[in-house]
Amino acid sequence: MKKSRYTEEKVIGVLKQMEAGRKVADLARELGVSEATLYTWKSKYGGLEVSEAPGGCASWSARMRS
Repeated sequence: MKKSRYTEEKVIGVLKQMEAGRKVADLARELGVSEATLYTWKSKYGGLEVSEAPGGCASWSARMRS
């Protein structure tokens, strides 16, 4: 499986910037992704907090214990 370029935490941070009023086109240009990618992230991670992100430190700790 291909490793993602952006972690879930960074994606959620970008979505917070979108919610704060930054233009999607400006964010897409800055990150080097398409506007469609930002909207895909919004549908997948919209409404989540960084602590609720799937695959965060908590799941890593659980994997390392087992």
